[in-house]
Amino acid sequence: MMNSEQVKLAVAPIGWTNDDMPDLGSEHTFEQCVSEMALAGFSGTEVGNKYPKDPKQLKHALELRGLRICSQWFSSFLTTRPYREVEQEFVQQLDFLEAMGAQVIGPAEQGFSVQGLSDVPVLSGKPVFDDAQWKQLTEGMNRLGRIAADRGFALCYHHHMGTGCQTLEEVDRFLDATDPDAVRLLYDSGHVAFTGADPVEAVKRYMSRIGHVHLKDIREAVFARVKREDMSFLDAVRSGVFTVPGDGSIDFPSIFRELDESGYAGWMVVEAEQDPAAADPLEYALKARSYIREHAGL
Repeated sequence: MMNSEQVKLAVAPIGWTNDDMPDLGSEHTFEQCVSEMALAGFSGTEVGNKYPKDPKQLKHALELRGLRICSQWFSSFLTTRPYREVEQEFVQQLDFLEAMGAQVIGPAEQGFSVQGLSDVPVLSGKPVFDDAQWKQLTEGMNRLGRIAADRGFALCYHHHMGTGCQTLEEVDRFLDATDPDAVRLLYDSGHVAFTGADPVEAVKRYMSRIGHVHLKDIREAVFARVKREDMSFLDAVRSGVFTVPGDGSIDFPSIFRELDESGYAGWMVVEAEQDPAAADPLEYALKARSYIREHAGL
């Protein structure tokens, strides 16, 4: 069983309200979201678009509920915009996270990304970076990672469906070209499974670089239809391809065991985007929390 002194549990707001598809969960307020996170027994959360932008206001609301910010997504455009513009936005986000007491930032390269396009298939239509774009991405991420490290942050890169760093082969290339002291990996079980790879094998493969963990499960029957119909990422999410740990096909007990045996210390975040009208956020948060307690001992 995992060490509760080393591993903390958070849940992402994307189960309540979806930033990429605002109609999903538009009826859910920030207050409902964080109150139900606390009620379900989590101690942390990532940042959503409905969260107050003022750190004092946000911190007060979270402290009332015994929650804290563990990390935040960052959209990088190193392959399509000048580096200095990306760096300026990155530093601004670090300032916000520092004020919130967080220590992890999770960039994902959005240059040429199709993850937010409803009319482009996520598997057959993903971008493929050329050598020059790989150099822009990896050299830029090294620079951002050193800025983060100098301020006490861990930059944990988020491999993501619909981007140029989606497959395990692409993750390999990214990690081989980046500085382990400056750039860690945000391991996402659901995104690994979506590529057709084995999430347990991926944990073993990347364990020395993993600095942050997203836990999402995948519904195999829905995934089969996603592949058959060559769906976009957004349509796959709407169709229910993702769910919380224990509600799909991923072998989470083995993932927990690998993380524990490696001495992983950090956050594990339930981050399973679903249509809240079809999957009640509180019900599924409780389901995930119970499953993790039973299988990880947390």
